[in-house]
Parts: sequence; C-alpha cells; structure tokens
Amino acid sequence: MHTINTTGSQDPIDPNPNLDPDQFPHRNHNHPQSRRPRGFAVAAAAASMNPVESDVIAGIGGGETSSGGGGGGGGKGKREREKEKERTKLRERHRRAITSRILAGLRQYGNFPLPARADMNDVIAALAREAGWSVDADGTTYRQSHQTNHVIQFPTRSIESPLSSSTLKNCAKAALDCQQHPVLRIDENLSPVSLDSVVIAESDHPGNGRYAGASPIASVGCVEANQLIQDVRSTEPRNDFTESFYVPVYAMLPVGTIDNFGQLVDPEGVRQELSYMKSLNVDGVVIDCWWGIVEGWNPQKYVWSGYRELFNLIRDFKLKLQVVMAFHEYGGNASGNVMISLPQWVLEIGKDNSDIFFTDREGRRSFECLNWSIDKERVLHGRTGIEVYFDFMRSFRSEFEDLFVEGLISAVEIGLGASGELKYPSFSERMGWIYPGVGEFQCYDKYSQTSLLKEAKSRGFAFWGKGPENAGQYNSQPHETGFFQERGDYDSYYGRFFLNWYSQSLIAHAENVLCLANLAFEETKIIVKIPAIYWSYKTASHAAELTGGYYNPSNRDGYSLVFEALKKYSVTVKFVCPGPQMSSNEHEEALADPEGLSWQVINAAWDKGLLIGGENAITCFDREGCMRLIEMAKPRNNPDSNHFSFFTYRQPSPLVQGSTCFADLDHFIKRMHGDIQR
Repeated sequence: MHTINTTGSQDPIDPNPNLDPDQFPHRNHNHPQSRRPRGFAVAAAAASMNPVESDVIAGIGGGETSSGGGGGGGGKGKREREKEKERTKLRERHRRAITSRILAGLRQYGNFPLPARADMNDVIAALAREAGWSVDADGTTYRQSHQTNHVIQFPTRSIESPLSSSTLKNCAKAALDCQQHPVLRIDENLSPVSLDSVVIAESDHPGNGRYAGASPIASVGCVEANQLIQDVRSTEPRNDFTESFYVPVYAMLPVGTIDNFGQLVDPEGVRQELSYMKSLNVDGVVIDCWWGIVEGWNPQKYVWSGYRELFNLIRDFKLKLQVVMAFHEYGGNASGNVMISLPQWVLEIGKDNSDIFFTDREGRRSFECLNWSIDKERVLHGRTGIEVYFDFMRSFRSEFEDLFVEGLISAVEIGLGASGELKYPSFSERMGWIYPGVGEFQCYDKYSQTSLLKEAKSRGFAFWGKGPENAGQYNSQPHETGFFQERGDYDSYYGRFFLNWYSQSLIAHAENVLCLANLAFEETKIIVKIPAIYWSYKTASHAAELTGGYYNPSNRDGYSLVFEALKKYSVTVKFVCPGPQMSSNEHEEALADPEGLSWQVINAAWDKGLLIGGENAITCFDREGCMRLIEMAKPRNNPDSNHFSFFTYRQPSPLVQGSTCFADLDHFIKRMHGDIQR
C-alpha cells in the first residue's frame, strides 16, 4: 500500500495528538486559555523563559509574525521577526512538498489525469468526478440526474435508529480533533467504484502494530456509527469482498516489436494488436526496452526513435504503459527466432576480459547478463557496471519525461539478472541445462573469486575462498552430489559461509542498482521480478534455489531476507507464477512443489509490507489453470484481504492472431477486474 502524507496545513503540529484528556485531569482541554500561544504571546512567553524553553515554544508557535514591541528591544524584535520568516518559509516548503507528493501519488497510483501545475481545486474536482459527481468549469458540483433515484439497500437497522446527524457531526469532529496528522493511503488496486476502500486512514488500519493507536472514531459519541458500520460489514460475504478487488491486467507486447536497429517493425500490426487489447478491456501494455538495441553499437549513444513511435501509438489508445529496463540477452533459451544480445561494444570488451561475464566451474562464460562482481569495477570503457545501468535509465527518463508527467508510464521494471529476474544465470539451456537439473554456481570468474577469498580471509579461513567442488553439474540431481544431498556440505560451516556470501552478492547487486533506479525514476513505481525456482523444493537443500542465488533450504527462510532489502527501496515485487506445464508424476520425479514455493514467496512479500504482482511463466492455460492463477492473485479467506496489485500476461505471439493458448483470456480479465465473481 502506498502512503501519502496529506498534512498540508500550516498550523503547528501537536506533539501529542493522541493523549487521552482523562489521563491529565489538571489540564483544562476545553478552556480557550489552554491553546498554545501565538504571535505576540509567543514572544512574551519566551521572554520569561530560559533559552532552551524559548526555542521550544518558538518552534511550535503559531503562524502570525511577531513584531518588535511586547517588552523586547528593537534588535530583539527584529531577530524574532527574522526567525518567524524562516519558520514560515519552512512551513511553506513543507506544505509544497506534501502537495507535490499527493499529486504524484494520485497521478501514479490513482490514474487521475491531473494537469502538470494542478492545485487543490483540481484534486477535489478529480476526486468528486471519480466518486460519480459532475463538476462544471465554474466549480458547480452536482449528481447526475440518472443517479439521483438510485438507492443502495444496506442490510442495517431500521430508520428509527437513533443515529442522528448530530451524532455523525460529533463523530467527524472527534476524528479531526484526534487526528491532526493524518496519513492517507490510496490503494491503486481497488476498483474505481469501491470508493469506501480507496482512501483509508492509517490509524484505523487493523492488524498492524504501527497503527495501534486509538481510532479517532472510538469516542462515545461515535459508538453508534461504529455499530452501524459493523452491522453492515457483518452481513458481507468475505469471499465476495475479496473477489471484488480490481486487479489491473497488462498484456506484454511480443519481443521483436522493435528490431535490432531500434525501429518499429510493423506499426499497422501493432495498432491492430492494441485495438484488440483495448476490446478485451486490458488496462495497459508492457514493453521491453532492450539495452542491447538502444545502446547496441556505441557506448552512451542511445537510439530511442522506434520506442517513441511505439509509445505514441499506445497513447492514442489511452492504455497505461509499464516499461522494462532489459539489461539481459534474449534468445539463449526457447525464444523462437528472435535474438537480442548484449551491446556489441560490451561483447568486444568481453573478448579481452571475459571475466566481465558469469563463469561456471568448468570456466564456461554466460553471456546472458553482466557479472555482478563488476558493479563497482571500471572495466567498461572507464565506467562501472552500475554506472552503465544508471546512464541508460537516466537517458530513458530524459527522453520520455513528457510521458512520465502525463502519467502514461505507470511503472518501470528493472532487470536485475538472467531473463530480467533477480537470479544468477544458473539454468542456461545454452550450457546444456535441462529441467530439473540443479544448475551450477556462477562464481568462478576472477572478480568473484577475489571477493570470496577476501571474505574468507576476514573470517580467518582463507582455504574457504573458493567455490564448492562437489556440487555436481547442470543436470545433476541433489542426491547425486556431496554438496546438495541429505546432510550434505551445504549445511556444513563452509557451506553456510559460501551460500551466505553467494546470496549476499545477489542482494548487494539489487541494492546497488535500485538505489540508482530510485534516483532516475523518482516518484515512479519500481518493479523487481522474482523467479519461480520450484524444482528440488521438496529436498532439504532446495538445491536449484541455492545455485540460483536464494539461500532458502528447508531450515532457513531466504526470501524474507531478500524482501527485507527490497523494502528499503519501496519496490513492487513481480512473481513469475508457475503453471501446470508438468504432470503430477513429473513434478514428483523432480521433487517440485510449485504451490509450496508460490505460497512462501507471495506471503513473505506481504509479510514485509511489499506490494506484489504476477506474471505467467507459461502462455497456454485451460480453465483449471486460469482458476489457479485467479486463486493465487486473489486468495480466498486471506485474513488481511491481500491480493495482487497487477498481473502481466505474457504471450510470444500477438493476441490479435487469435491464438488458442489462453482461450479464457477474456473471462480471466473479467475475473481479475472483479466483474465476474464465481
């Protein structure tokens, strides 16, 4: 859930807004004299205090400017006026910063078409229109005529209920008195018509220790209002409420829409595809922006012309846009005829220094993505790995700044490893890997070995500074290796040391890149894709996850540590949802557990307070597979009503071609939007 601080008032902030008056009977909270001093009173009160008390009073004083009278000399009055001017400037800057965050949040998460220099009138008008009101240019606000006779029947008490308008007014007054520093949270994932759920006061949020303070409507005057709300909610079916959540659905445009020279291949075909997506009521599209295409031939020479033409077409259809910063190659695995490599100038550097690529135990290099160990090594024509990523992201932001301002670009996904996922390239089909092999550790280049040896020496065990020698090969099974077998070396002192270093390298890379991504895409939602490594999940070692970079054996929760790091950058997690591409017997042979892994990853993200979206791992679904995805996105009986914040449907061929891979796509979208409920 995204938080937006709406404390835009210039009034001073009560340092103890939630104190119970009954705890302090010596204070007269209703007497006018109990108000804090303002203006002249501040100066007069400060004159009789020591310097520390005077500074405290001055810091919480009112908004009026004090003059030089009131018992002080002209010099003292002038200093007081200067101090008050500075405080006024600070309050104004604070107010403007808050307003900026509100507007940015409404544009980004609420899809409100606010102008670039919007004021509060624009915000109020947009909220009113979203609630179904009509707002004229002169500010006249009214309900549409066809809605005036529409009456919603609530299963509440009879009309003789003693809940009066005065009670509601007292309730509202109590809420304002008790909550001088409100924090509003706008949930982008709810249906636009679910207005009661769109704006929620954080202090009323149940089940969260951070908001354990008394509710501002918990006063005696509001008991009846609370009872009325409980009466309504007690009759609501919980499952129907969960299923009514609006989960936006994005469709992925096929790879190959932009050719290797950065040009749009088939504008008319793309237009037909977008038209078909619009007819399915898709919320937006996802586009890969390939590093190997845009900066493909010369360093820091970026070609965005084809993407500009494509984005203009998407704008014409009023679809939202998620873009992927794709820093990996495409075509190494089963990907059809399309092949997109890393930039040619990077491959040229790799001919002289092949250690810039990940390396397995046999010394074979993976060209899927750059080695994370060069994140801070100046080996790319004088630039480090993270500087190269940052320059690319900054170029994109500069080129398409107008689309960010318009709100067309709703999110940016950052590629952090092989296949754009946060993982090592441990399962490369180019290296001969076949499911369900355990894969291989990718740490045998000179930069990784130097880092590992340095870490081992710091622990006093220099002989630990090398990778495992008994971890098998790409297609080994866990029980065939000394490292991954039951009670194997993975759980020895050396194994724990190595796996902790290996997984921490993955986390450190994510933090290095995301820190700069937040600078490049300020106030834009950042997405990180998490892989589904579900084979060998029923073994004690979880071998495949270990080689992929997730230290998640059966006696350790590796995903919570990753999400704890991601939480610092307020990212949204995108989980690659495994599909039923294998029979139950094949899963048993692979010791796979897709459901168990999905449950762990999704709930670990929710437990850390992260938003999570989904993407299909396979493209073909029957009705059963469709229902499985919906259940994952909108889990029933979830006590916290958690659900996906969006879902991305990936298909290699254009939807307009009438592919039968997902015959129930239209039904799936309606279920995600909450239009159909069981």
